[in-house]
Amino acid sequence: MKIEETSLPGLLVLTPKIYRDDRGAFSETFSLRRMAEAGLPTNWVQDNFSVSQKNVLRGIHYQIAQPQGKLVRVTHGAVLDVAVDLRRSSNSFGKHVAVELSGENGRVLWIPQGFGHAFLVLSELAGFAYKVTDYYSPEGERTIAWNDPELAIKWPIAEGDAIVSQKDAKGKLLRDAEVFA
Repeated sequence: MKIEETSLPGLLVLTPKIYRDDRGAFSETFSLRRMAEAGLPTNWVQDNFSVSQKNVLRGIHYQIAQPQGKLVRVTHGAVLDVAVDLRRSSNSFGKHVAVELSGENGRVLWIPQGFGHAFLVLSELAGFAYKVTDYYSPEGERTIAWNDPELAIKWPIAEGDAIVSQKDAKGKLLRDAEVFA
């Protein structure tokens, strides 16, 4: 598995080897041993899965109470996955990285605690699977506006075409949001 650092400290892109032949493809999507060797968490408490249609934009989500590290990947289809550094003490506070994840490229993104997370579905349908290091905490959940001009995320979609939940439509601007120390 190839592991690449991004411009944000702690945020990593993992690319497993994909074996392809005339029958299809095979890849190892998770190995506890490889995670431990890379210095990533080995205590995962929950696996989650969602399916979304084209132009669905989820996020920017994070938990102040019970912060979660996330290991995210796409099983089929494609998304633009975005992680935002929400650690006020970080030199990269408010900066983001965007990575295309797809069933075809097999990339996995490690998003440590202290980051917000969002994704936009680029394909007709996308399956999104992720492991988390802590349980969901409704009281601790926070949302930052996906279209916050201060973040300047270059989403490849017109604002009026994005399909967002009511919760995401009411996300706070970064300057007004509760973030990590």
